[in-house]
Amino acid sequence: MSGSKILAGMREAVAFAEGKPVDVRETIVRTPAEVDVKAIRERLGLSQQAFATQFGFSPGTVRNWEQGHRHPEGPARVLLKVIEKDPNAVLRALSA
Repeated sequence: MSGSKILAGMREAVAFAEGKPVDVRETIVRTPAEVDVKAIRERLGLSQQAFATQFGFSPGTVRNWEQGHRHPEGPARVLLKVIEKDPNAVLRALSA
């Protein structure tokens, strides 16, 4: 049964990509503007390693964000905004 659902979904995706009318729902999620990861981290008094460990990021990711090699996107940007506003809320959620 699940194989037929996958096939139907694929056919629907192809039709959508071809501009044909399909019965789909599109959800647009607005994410916050860019965040200053280094400023957030420094305000919390954490090293890159400690920040990464505490909030579930890899140290390399934090380093790349801070050096401008990469930029947080989507869910990471939202999480960083929550950390910026209320880091304890994230810590409580992660410890639950």
